[in-house]
Amino acid sequence: MTTNKPTYDVISIGGSNAGLSAALLLGRSLRKVLVIDAGQPCNRQTPHSHGFLTRDGETPAQLASIARDQLAHYPSVQFRSETVVTAVQTEDGFDVTTASGESFTSRKLLLATGLFDIMPDIPGFAECWGRSVLHCPYCHGYEVHGQSLGVLANGEVGYEMATLIQHWSSKLTLFTNGPSTLTYTQQEMLQQLRIPIIESPLDAIEHHAGMLTGLRFNDGSQVQLKALFSRVQFRQHTDIASQLGCAMTDNGLIETTEFGKTTMPDVFAAGDATTLFRQVSIAVANGSKAGAWINKELITEDLDQINQVG
Repeated sequence: MTTNKPTYDVISIGGSNAGLSAALLLGRSLRKVLVIDAGQPCNRQTPHSHGFLTRDGETPAQLASIARDQLAHYPSVQFRSETVVTAVQTEDGFDVTTASGESFTSRKLLLATGLFDIMPDIPGFAECWGRSVLHCPYCHGYEVHGQSLGVLANGEVGYEMATLIQHWSSKLTLFTNGPSTLTYTQQEMLQQLRIPIIESPLDAIEHHAGMLTGLRFNDGSQVQLKALFSRVQFRQHTDIASQLGCAMTDNGLIETTEFGKTTMPDVFAAGDATTLFRQVSIAVANGSKAGAWINKELITEDLDQINQVG
C-alpha cells in the first residue's frame, strides 16, 4: 500500500455529472481536487440524455467527455479511474483507499457515488433498461409520445405512473403483472382515461438489441409496444456513506441539506445518491451547490485558523 499520501482540499468519490460539476466549481475556486471514479454510471446504457439545456439529445458518455475536457484546463483538478473501498474520517480530514491500494487524504469529502438499480427477474428487462424500458417521461417521453406505450407497475405506483404517462400518449396500457391491487376509485379513473388494465403475469420482454418490440405473457398472449415505463428498486452504489455514519432517508438516499451537507461534519453528497429526481440537470445543479458550499467552509476554516494564531 502506498504510504506517501497526496493531500487534497476535496476528494470527490464519483465522477459523473454531480462529481464533475462540483469539481468544476472547486477548480475555479483554486482548490486542489481529486475525482475518483469507477466508470459505472447508472445511465451508461441510455442512448440519449434529454432535458439538459444546450446539451439535449447527447449521450451520457458525450456529456462526461465534454466535462472532462473542460476540467483539464484547471491544473488543480486530478482524476483517478479507481473504485474506493474505504473512507475514514480522521482528526485532519479523511483517508480514502482504493481497490488497488492507493491511499489519499483530504480536508473535505464529496459523495457523488450514484445509485445501483436492481433489475426484476424478467427476461429482457435489464437489456432494455434505459433504452426502451424507461423510468422517466421527462427524460424520454417526448421521443415516444403518441405511440403504443405501457406501464409495468401495480397499486398506488401503477396508478400514479399511468395517470402521468397518459399525458404523453393516449395509447397506453397498464400491466400489473399479476392480480391488480388498484382501488375501485383508481380503476374507475383509469377506465375514464381509457387505459386498459392487463393482469396476466409477464413471461418476458421481447426486444432487438435492447429496443422493445412487445411483451409476452405466461398464458402465451403477446402485446406489441414501442416502450414500457417502470420503476425498479435501488440501493446505494457503495457503502461509503454508511461507513462514515451518514444518516439515510426512508427511501435509502443520503440525507443532505440543500447545499449537500450530510449529517456528518465535512462530508457532502450530491447527485442521484441524494434524490429521487434522477436527471442530469438536477445532478449538475446539486454538484454546483455542493462545490460552492464546500469552498465557503474551507475559507471560513482558514480564517478561523488565522484568528487563532493572531
